[in-house]
Amino acid sequence: MTELNIALTAVGGTVIVLGLLSQPLKRTVFAVPLLALLIGVLLGPQMLGLLHPHQWGDQRIILEQASRLTLCIGLMGVALRLPPNYFRLHWRSMAVLLVLGIPLMFLSTGLLAYLLLGLPLGTAMLVGAVVSPTDPIVATSIVTGNVAEKNLPERIRNMLSAESGANDGLAYPVVLLPVLLLTRPAHEAWLHWLGRIVLWEVGGAVLLGILLGLSAGYLLRWAETKKTIEQVSFLSITLALSLLTLGSTKLMGTDGILAVFTAGISFDHVVGGGERAKEESVQEAVNQFFTVPIFILFGLMLPWEQWNELGCGGPVLALSVLLLRRLPVMFMLKPLVPQLKDRRDVLFAGWFGPMGVAALFYAMMVLQRTGCEAAWTVGSLLVCSSLVAHGMTAAPFSRLYRRFGEDKLPVTNDYKEN
Repeated sequence: MTELNIALTAVGGTVIVLGLLSQPLKRTVFAVPLLALLIGVLLGPQMLGLLHPHQWGDQRIILEQASRLTLCIGLMGVALRLPPNYFRLHWRSMAVLLVLGIPLMFLSTGLLAYLLLGLPLGTAMLVGAVVSPTDPIVATSIVTGNVAEKNLPERIRNMLSAESGANDGLAYPVVLLPVLLLTRPAHEAWLHWLGRIVLWEVGGAVLLGILLGLSAGYLLRWAETKKTIEQVSFLSITLALSLLTLGSTKLMGTDGILAVFTAGISFDHVVGGGERAKEESVQEAVNQFFTVPIFILFGLMLPWEQWNELGCGGPVLALSVLLLRRLPVMFMLKPLVPQLKDRRDVLFAGWFGPMGVAALFYAMMVLQRTGCEAAWTVGSLLVCSSLVAHGMTAAPFSRLYRRFGEDKLPVTNDYKEN
């Protein structure tokens, strides 16, 4: 009971302090996810020893479900923040970033883990799959706030948000493919992957998410017209829609993460308009409340001893992944992505493909299904290195983007595919 009160105090106090100092922090090298991680490390067994998560139950289940819930809330926030009809207007760019970008990042990371750590190829591919999605929770801290809005074009901020929101759910079949190949005969694994995972769990998630999002939007409009609702609270409605979608689609055996994002996009398509500012403000407040606990929890659970066993290969892999997982991919895809207008765009978008909550969720899922400890050990190391590197460079690199660019003001051109 004492640890519960310590945890509540730490989370509540951190949310209040970071909320009160949100604007000054946006201008420093300390992003909210990074600060929450450091607080978790400070309170954990390796430092002050005030909190011991191994005494709370199965750490794998705790972190998996906590990250799943955090992703659910964060993805709804991303969906509501995007301009209307963003995916319809930019479907070619998004298709390139998702259909080509995810597999390329998956393969590059897997090969690096295979070469630098000497892991079996199947295990290395699992590691690559776990960190293949960019993270919407960490990305939000990079592309929102006064610093980002002042220095970054809207086309870049929206592209990074849309990509990170969509690829979290679409990384699901990428993660499940090596899992199936390691646990089933190859022929059976491919049939199950194509028939069950791709067609139903991914395709069904998209359809169910669209249905739930449109239904919620039209019901809200009906309630406003018929005056059966006294006061519209987008905080309660969007939060309820997030939880409803996550739970119901999972019960039906589909990808709940992807369903939440498509539900948010569909809901916003119906509601949109004058309520957008309200949606964004209340949803960002909720995001902040969920972001801090998950990274404090991650800081408490860092596998220091397992990292030490990796030797010098661990830091070398972390640096190599930061530089080679995404940057070369974005240079390759630049001719196919109109939002990437010059080398400056490619460098910024190629660097800021953070690994975070999505990778933690998939690492725990892989660990549960295969018992592969490397997915958690190496995956958590890569996530931690990403939080440090991307968290400390977000504000400085945003300023450098503006300083060395030709456009002095943010470019707002998200309503036409160039």
